[in-house]
Amino acid sequence: MYDRLNFYPSSITHHTSILVFICLTLLSSGCLSTKKLRNNGYLLTAQTVRGNKRIPTEDLESLIPQKPNRRILGLPITPPLWFYLFGLRRYNRDVVVRELEAKTNEFEQQSQQLVNQPQALKKLNRRFSRQAKRLRQKAEEGNFWMRNLGEPPSYFAESDAQANTAKMQKYLADKGFFHGKAAYTLDTLRRRQIRVNYHITENAGFYLRNITYEIADPRVDSIVRGSLSTSKLKTGDRFDLETLANEKNRIESLLKDNGYYTFSRQYIPVTDIDTTRRGADRLPEADTLYRHLDLYLQILNPPGQSAHPIYRIGDVEVRISPEELQPSQPQIRLDTIKRNGITYLLGGRNMSSRLLDSKIFLRPGALYSQTNYRETQRSLFLLNQFKFVNLNFVDSTGRRLRTLITASPLDKYEATAESGVTVLYQGQGYPGGFGNLTFRVRNLFGGLETFETSARFGIEAQTGFVPDPNSNQRVYSSQELGLSSSLIFPQIIFPSRLRFLFSKYNPRTQVSLGYSNTIRPDYTRSTLRATTSYSWQISPTKQFNFFIADINLINAGRGTNQRISDDFYRQLDSLGDQGSTIKLSFRRSFASGISMAYTYNTNVTGQNKRASFLRTVAESGGTTLNFFSAQELNRIFRPTDSTGLQYYKYLRLNVDYRYYMPLRARTTLAFRINTGMAYGYGPDGGPVPYEKFFFAGGSNSVRAWLPRRLGPGAAYPFNSGSNQPSMTDNGQLIYLFEQPGNILIEGSAELRGRLFHLFADINGALFVDFGNVWTLRNSSSRPGSAFQLDTFLPQIAVGTGVGLRFDFSFFVIRFDGGVKVWDPARQAIAVEGGIEDQRFILPKFSLKQLSSGPNPLIINFGIGYPF
Repeated sequence: MYDRLNFYPSSITHHTSILVFICLTLLSSGCLSTKKLRNNGYLLTAQTVRGNKRIPTEDLESLIPQKPNRRILGLPITPPLWFYLFGLRRYNRDVVVRELEAKTNEFEQQSQQLVNQPQALKKLNRRFSRQAKRLRQKAEEGNFWMRNLGEPPSYFAESDAQANTAKMQKYLADKGFFHGKAAYTLDTLRRRQIRVNYHITENAGFYLRNITYEIADPRVDSIVRGSLSTSKLKTGDRFDLETLANEKNRIESLLKDNGYYTFSRQYIPVTDIDTTRRGADRLPEADTLYRHLDLYLQILNPPGQSAHPIYRIGDVEVRISPEELQPSQPQIRLDTIKRNGITYLLGGRNMSSRLLDSKIFLRPGALYSQTNYRETQRSLFLLNQFKFVNLNFVDSTGRRLRTLITASPLDKYEATAESGVTVLYQGQGYPGGFGNLTFRVRNLFGGLETFETSARFGIEAQTGFVPDPNSNQRVYSSQELGLSSSLIFPQIIFPSRLRFLFSKYNPRTQVSLGYSNTIRPDYTRSTLRATTSYSWQISPTKQFNFFIADINLINAGRGTNQRISDDFYRQLDSLGDQGSTIKLSFRRSFASGISMAYTYNTNVTGQNKRASFLRTVAESGGTTLNFFSAQELNRIFRPTDSTGLQYYKYLRLNVDYRYYMPLRARTTLAFRINTGMAYGYGPDGGPVPYEKFFFAGGSNSVRAWLPRRLGPGAAYPFNSGSNQPSMTDNGQLIYLFEQPGNILIEGSAELRGRLFHLFADINGALFVDFGNVWTLRNSSSRPGSAFQLDTFLPQIAVGTGVGLRFDFSFFVIRFDGGVKVWDPARQAIAVEGGIEDQRFILPKFSLKQLSSGPNPLIINFGIGYPF
């Protein structure tokens, strides 16, 4: 009893001392942040925008160029500023500049002495370049603390607040709130810190009542009025200067696609408030929600002309030549080919003029079209045959645009090599590496096709297996070897004229043959795969992929570790006794299928804007086998014979949707929903190839579980030969092997933001994941593994955690730490005195048992973002 009484005060004292220490540290950093400030200067700590109802706050905040110093939890505590001032005390720019000048003089003297020693001079140049780059960066951006961990003080200036208020006032008018008002007030905080509050009063909005077009050119008038159904301006919408500008852009693009080569927006005068005839002077100042406005839009003729000139395409010439001959050096006339009115000067290159012709949409005699101009340049560039493609109009005599297309071909032969390192999921043991060699031949047969062959070898660390009592080894290696070759044609290979319908959509036909061999502790698996696929892109955001043939010959065997492999195959036998078909995926087998994939992606790398991603894949396996009877198939494949082949008939659907919502310039809220179903309808209970199953858990799934170890449903991992949960002494469930499922439901919500810069952008993330996989058939010994509408919701696992990302621009290294919140497998855990429901497992997470407790921290490593 007394021991317990003694424990509580000591515990309270311990935690109180930690809390006091943290508070003192933060407060001291806040105090230090105000030192060395500009005389009589105030630190800009926060900015708020209030009062706006219909205009988004982020739009108004974007008008404020000043950025306050970052704080912790909204408190006036600014560690980045403290780091900057800390580095500033130890920084002297004049000393750095003098050091740079001294290094430069020393380099010039040494380089004079090494004029006759090219190797030594080259080495000296490299060393000086590194040193000079470092010193210049230090002179321009400060020392290590200032550049990487700190940020300079952001001072308040009342002139900035006044300018921002004026911009907001104008922005209100641009958005149709002509009587809107903007003002600001200041709050002085402790330690010479200021918060600026911008107050917005929108008042009445002005809405379009009548839209009148006044067009001087009758032909232009006919074209524009025929397209008003796609106009950006709609009656009843609030006046918006940005929408008006978009309408002018629409009209300009419309006319440039109808031969008006010289037309521009200057012929559509700016419609300001005084010329809209809205009668604003007659309206009262009292605020209402709705005011009418009449808009008049004029399209003028060129000065001194009664109509806009119309241009047609004249002669079109295509020149293919090495870069040094670009752009106008004449080619050998023996290479001249004429096709459909276009002259091709191939410069000795064996290139198909028929295929080039299908990529050129500017035709002699046709009206000039800006869209055809852009599509021609884009289609030629996407052939992946040219370093660059230039398209110029070199003469416009008689309103005929003489067109010159010049292109410099890429090297016919190309070899590339890449390598990398894969890191263990849990941070234990050793990393693994991989290497990839690719050899590419362009324009192999003169039809602009590309031949590629590549070889890949990788070693990966594997965990999650029960340790051998006779060995301390917990980490095992997995090896993968892959060889593949493909031939890519820049067209749809199809025996009819239907293939020409895809010419403008960057079509591809790819024929591939590949072999892969995976060697793991639990099993080995090799696959020989042959595919033929079509792909085309109807817009920059929409793409289709159609596999018309996907044939796989699969072989599987025992793994490299006898104990683990024996346990794995015993589990397969046990699952087979319960009615599962999973064991059929680990024998010699034949799988064929067709599939169609649609991808919609508005996300642009490097831009933090609202974006969506949708990928839908529908697949039918063994479709052609339906033309044969079961007896014929058994005679062909002999699936009951150990030397025969297992064959598959299945249907598979997968839908992956993602949405990105920016909150601030460097902060994004990302969501993902991924679901799918694989249904087998072949013999022996309808097996599905192992690669076509769904899995949950890992760096791109529910990150609180090890890769592919979650599920199925509420089923728990059991000891071989019994139905008891397989569990360690400290309460962790032991997932011996991957847990495949026929049905997948998973999703994530992730808040991403920039933390600081240290050699790279260091970004942080806070995430919540949920999901699981299920089987289609019930199992008496694994209850809860099958999907049922009335039970699946509480079987969805939930995990949460934080992430750290190192963004090097060209690639991202990611570490995510996740803990379990809800584990559906722990519904009935045997404890002393009975059975306990431990599905809500978050309280069992402890920093003292970070990796050894019943709810350990799972570290996942990945390259790139999870979604």
